[in-house]
Amino acid sequence: MVLRLSTLFLRTLREDPADAEVASHRLLVRAGYIRRAAPGIYTWLPLGLAVLRKVEQIIREEMAGIGAQEVHFPALLPKEPYEATNRWTEYGEGIFRLKDRKEADYLLAPTHEEMFTLLVKDLYSSYKDLPLSLYQIQNKYRDEARPRAGLLRGREFIMKDSYSFDVDDAGLDASYAKHREAYVKIFARLGLEVVAVKATAGAMGGSKSEEFLHPTEIGEDTFVRSPGGYSANVEAVSTVVPDEIDFAGAPAAQVLDTPDTPTIDSLVAASQTIFPNPEREWTGADTLKNVVLAVTLPTGESQLVVIGLPGDRAVDLKRVEANIGAFLPVAGEIGIEAANDEQLKKQPLIVKGYLGPGLDRDEALLGLEGKTKILYLVDPRVVSGTRWITGANEQGKHVYGLVAGRDFGWDGVIECTEVRAGDPAPDGSGPLETARGIEMGHIFQLGRKYAEALELKVLNENGKQVTVTMGSYGIGVTRAVAALAESNHDDRGLIWPRAVAPADVHVVAVGRGEEIFAEAERITAEFEARGLTVMLDDRPKVSPGVKFGDAELIGVPTIVAVGKGFATGTLEVKDRRSGTAEDVPVAEVVDRIVAQASGKASGSPAEAASAVVRETAAADVD
Repeated sequence: MVLRLSTLFLRTLREDPADAEVASHRLLVRAGYIRRAAPGIYTWLPLGLAVLRKVEQIIREEMAGIGAQEVHFPALLPKEPYEATNRWTEYGEGIFRLKDRKEADYLLAPTHEEMFTLLVKDLYSSYKDLPLSLYQIQNKYRDEARPRAGLLRGREFIMKDSYSFDVDDAGLDASYAKHREAYVKIFARLGLEVVAVKATAGAMGGSKSEEFLHPTEIGEDTFVRSPGGYSANVEAVSTVVPDEIDFAGAPAAQVLDTPDTPTIDSLVAASQTIFPNPEREWTGADTLKNVVLAVTLPTGESQLVVIGLPGDRAVDLKRVEANIGAFLPVAGEIGIEAANDEQLKKQPLIVKGYLGPGLDRDEALLGLEGKTKILYLVDPRVVSGTRWITGANEQGKHVYGLVAGRDFGWDGVIECTEVRAGDPAPDGSGPLETARGIEMGHIFQLGRKYAEALELKVLNENGKQVTVTMGSYGIGVTRAVAALAESNHDDRGLIWPRAVAPADVHVVAVGRGEEIFAEAERITAEFEARGLTVMLDDRPKVSPGVKFGDAELIGVPTIVAVGKGFATGTLEVKDRRSGTAEDVPVAEVVDRIVAQASGKASGSPAEAASAVVRETAAADVD
C-alpha cells in the first residue's frame, strides 16, 4: 500500500498547538495524526488511524494466542445493570449520563463489566462452558474534570478490556496468569518499556491486582522499586509497622502553653525550650499531626475525616483515596481534598493548628465514640505505646507525652502518607526508590462481585449452582499510541518503532527532474511488491527542506531520499532512530530495508519479552 503525500489527507504544522503540555500531544497534532475536537476529545486522521490499527492488531493477535474471543458492545448503555451493581451511584460525577426522549436513563460506558457478565449469563449455564475469556476493543467515556496531556488523559478513549470466567479460584488463577503473559508479549512487541507493579483494584473491586506502568517523568502515577525486586504503585505500598511499646511506666501526658506554634516547624523549634528532650533534640517525627480532610461520597454528600500521622510526613491524597473506602458506609469513587476554612468553621471544637485526638476517649474530640462523630484514622506508625507531641484542642496549647493506646484511640489504621525514597520495602528487600509512570494496563481478579450482583451462576459437575468467578484485564489503546510517541521522539519529530509505524519506509523524491520522480515511483513499487507499506512524498512543487522536515516530523523509521546521488547510482538511506545517513547503491536499497522491516536487523519480540519478565517477575502478588 502506498501513502502518497500528494493526495494524503494531511497538513503538518510548524508551530506547537497552544494547549499542548507534553511532547506526545504536541507532535501528534503537528505531524497530522490527531486533531482536537473538544477538551479531552480528539479526531483521528489517516496517519493516526494507521498507528492505532497496528497497536490493535498486536493486541488481537496476543489475545487470540491465549484463546480469548472478541466481541463488541455498544457504548450507549442502559442504567439498570449499573444500578444492580450500585455503580450508577458509585461513579458519581465521573460518567456521562443522559436521557432518551422517553426519559429513560442511559450512560456512555466508562467500562463494561456489567455487560460482559450479563452476556455470559444469557448464553452459558454449565461448568462445561468454562473457562471462557472474552474481550473487546472499544471507546470508553469518562467525564474527566481536567482532561490533559492529549491522549494520555481524555474524556473519550479506546481500551482493550477482557474478562475471564471460571468455575473456581484455581481457574481464575490460571486465567490471570495467561493474561499476564499475554500483556508482557504485547508490550514487548509494541516496543514499550513497562514495569509490572503491585496495585489496588480501586472502584472496580477485587483482590490480586497489578498495573503495567511505562516509566516516564510525565507520568501521573508514582511507583516504587527496591534493589531486591519489590515493585508497587504507591497506593499499594504497605508501611513497615514498628513494634508496639510497653507503656506501663510511661509518665502522664502534660498540657503546656505553646503560643504561636500552629505549624510543625514552629512547634518543634519551640519545644526545644518549652519541654526539652534530655536525650536528643525533638524532630517532626516526634509530633502527631492531625489533618482534616473533606471526603465527597459517590452520593454527592460530604463529610470530614481526620487523619493522625507523624509530623515529618505529608498526606498523600491518592493513597487516602485508594484506602479510605474500607472505613466509609458506601462504596464507589470518592473525592478527597483538604478541608477549607468554611468547612472547619462548622466544627467549633476543631482548633486550627492545635488539633489533637483528645486525652480522654470518653470526652475525645474525635472518633465515632466522641462528641463530634468525626471519623479518626491513623497512620500505621501510630502504634500502641508510641509517645507524641500533639495539639491539646485549645488555642496556643500542646500535649507532651501523649501515649497511643493509653491516652487516645482511633477508629482505624490507614495507609495515607507519602512514600519516600529510602523507606524500607515491606518485604525486606531494601530501600525503596521512587519513579513516575503512565498506567498502560491493569489486570486484577474481580472474584464474584459482579457475578453475585447480576446472578451469574452455572451448574458445577455435581449439578449444584455455583457463582462464577471473574478476572478483568485492561489496556489503554489510545494511551499506548501516546506513550509510544512520548518515548520515541527527538527535537525534529516522532520516531516510531517499526511495529507500529504508519509505513515501513518513507520515500522522498528530492529535486525536479522527471528521472528523480520516476525512480521514486519505481523503488516504491518494488517495496510494495515485497510486502512493505510505503509513504511516498511525490509532491512536485515542495522544497527539499520542507519534505525532509515533514519526513522527520512524521517519524517513519527509515527514510530513502531519491535525489542528486541517483545520478551516480546511490540513494540516501537515513535511520531516524540513530540519525545516521549513508549512500547505498540503488541495487541494494530494497533488500536492506526489507530485512530491517522484517525484524532481521533488530532484537526479536521474544528477547524483549524476556527482558520485561526479568525486570518485573518479583511484582507477582500473593
